[in-house]
Amino acid sequence: MPKDHSKKPPGEVRIIGGLWKRTPLQVTLAPGLRPTPSRVRETLFNWLGQDLTGWQCADVFAGTGALGLEAASRGAAQVWMFETHPQALLQLRRNVEKLKAQAVKPVQADGLSGLAGLPSHALDLIFLDPPFEASCHEHALELARLCIKPTGWVYLEAGEQWTASRLAALGWQVHRHVHAGMAHAHLMHPIA
Repeated sequence: MPKDHSKKPPGEVRIIGGLWKRTPLQVTLAPGLRPTPSRVRETLFNWLGQDLTGWQCADVFAGTGALGLEAASRGAAQVWMFETHPQALLQLRRNVEKLKAQAVKPVQADGLSGLAGLPSHALDLIFLDPPFEASCHEHALELARLCIKPTGWVYLEAGEQWTASRLAALGWQVHRHVHAGMAHAHLMHPIA
């Protein structure tokens, strides 16, 4: 009987594409930590294109690291990953070591502090996936506006859909949106 690869053990994600395609990675199981669903990651990287060679990225609320590791797998030159949860950070570092992912920089820091410390207008892609119950989405978007290149992209995952007018007030234009399960995924770029 063939093995069902669609079922994955608890505490594991698989890289969807790029250099490490299909590589299983262990993740920490902790309250509030939820990997971005495979379907959403696949959709996001279809929107962005599969080749991120040379991109400067930040996975601001890294958690499992699935988003940042997907970017590195597709050639990103540097991926900062900010995480405060000690076990999640330890597992991120183990996964980075397993993959020999030299472009990935896991940092023990609050996502907002980490984002505030990044270079001005230097990033091509920022992942914002804070815990849904956190009230930091708006502040994270304000900080991201300072770090992103004029041609850059921000991915926002939230428990609700953000309207175009709400995002425009913060300087963002929605490019794409998808709803999957409890997650609303938004891809946007800065308004000139």
